[in-house]
Amino acid sequence: MTLVAGVDSSTQSCKIVVLDAVSGALVREGRAGHPDGTEVHPDHWWQALSEAINDAGGLGGISALSVGGQQHGMVLLDAEGNVVRPALLWNDTRSAQSAADLTAEVGAEDFSRRTGLVPVASFTVTKVRWVRDHEPESVARVAAVALPHDWLMWRLRGYGPAGSSPLGPDLEQLTTDRSDASGTGYWSPFSGSYDLDLFKLAFGRDAREAGAAGEHGAAVILPRVLAPGASAGPVQPECFGAQGSTLPGGADGSGDEGIILGPGAGDNAAAALGLGAGPGDVVVSVGTSGTVFAVAAELHSDTTGTVAGFADAGGAYLPIAVTLNAARVLSSIAGLLAVDFAEMAKLALEAEPGAGGVVLIPYFEGERTPNLPHAKASFHGLSIESTTRPNLARAAIEGMLCGLSGGLDALRELGYPAGRLLLIGGAVQNPAVQRIAAQVFDVPVVIPTPGEYVARGAAVQAAWALTGNRPGWDVALDATPEPDFQALISANYKRAATHIDAGN
Repeated sequence: MTLVAGVDSSTQSCKIVVLDAVSGALVREGRAGHPDGTEVHPDHWWQALSEAINDAGGLGGISALSVGGQQHGMVLLDAEGNVVRPALLWNDTRSAQSAADLTAEVGAEDFSRRTGLVPVASFTVTKVRWVRDHEPESVARVAAVALPHDWLMWRLRGYGPAGSSPLGPDLEQLTTDRSDASGTGYWSPFSGSYDLDLFKLAFGRDAREAGAAGEHGAAVILPRVLAPGASAGPVQPECFGAQGSTLPGGADGSGDEGIILGPGAGDNAAAALGLGAGPGDVVVSVGTSGTVFAVAAELHSDTTGTVAGFADAGGAYLPIAVTLNAARVLSSIAGLLAVDFAEMAKLALEAEPGAGGVVLIPYFEGERTPNLPHAKASFHGLSIESTTRPNLARAAIEGMLCGLSGGLDALRELGYPAGRLLLIGGAVQNPAVQRIAAQVFDVPVVIPTPGEYVARGAAVQAAWALTGNRPGWDVALDATPEPDFQALISANYKRAATHIDAGN
């Protein structure tokens, strides 16, 4: 049996799946936690990757591996391969003003035309601007800017700080893929290349792609963008030397070339690969953040910034809308009600659709779609009669899903079709979420069998890099809720959300 592995290095944890390269069947898996916070030193991700690999029984027999990672995180490296400052993650909103400044300087229409997106606090370009404006002492030290999955791949290939990596700080070896590069705000999915002028505008320094010919000077290095199905190179067996001399589990891989590394991907693009999503499919992922994305053959600019025009990991495009508030909306309200998720589901299903007029606008962490980084959550429509535990529970689920439904509306307004909606993420196993999703979304909802789809998509990349062919593994469905669209739910939510957007 030929084995491949896929990693999901997400905001909260690192997960790895080991699959049969032919069938995609799960052979073994492992996981480890990441620290909380909106800025994290990348060494924590490296330690968690080692622990997750050990939890999965090591990498014995693995022929290829790839990494899916949280997007937008800013990893700054100096010339010696050291991390200059903790990475600012996608959900760090301190760069909201930087986003506004960049939009004002370039113009929303021009920014969208050049990069497929309009700056919001999540994107890497706003974070490098924030560092330029608030930590000028760091700017001069920076020799390279990478994303979380880029840095992990670089370390797996044996590169890193001098003295703690077998191959040392060769920044020219940094690589990324088109899906993750397209979330930076200084790479164009239209041209397939970095917009170096935008990077310089944001950071105040020249930049170049790793390995580019010509005079190098003091330009900041940006990772080389690999094509779908490409190999980044082999895993270096001694890459975990600082933590234990060889790969976790003592395995050096199989085959003459050791373990081949696929190009890696941003987490949503990896999930699309893992689900086998194609034209007409819309994927809604309910995790720490909420995402709504489609796989498309063409890309349309959205000058409002609601839909970001990303590239996907397979050679097409991945228009996407993202909310900052998803599964933690449910955990917050469950905590308020002093119940677990199962009891919250029972309460929610006791209430009628529309929750008796109670609406939760779930902007607990500010919001990205719509772009309201400083907003807070709020309940609306409360009265003596409507303020019941079932209504509060149902309003939490409706509010979370209605926020995501706004992303679906934005995709369709741009001309992307929606034939079915694939609902994934741990929270969607809640029966109330499934039932209410069929009432919030006006397209058929299907629930794939629970699985680590980001890690599975990374494993698709690994198999692709190994064999030269993209595998077509089957994806089983766990549920298909009966369509039961209730227009009242979205109407109530839009009315309350408009009130918030207006600042009243």
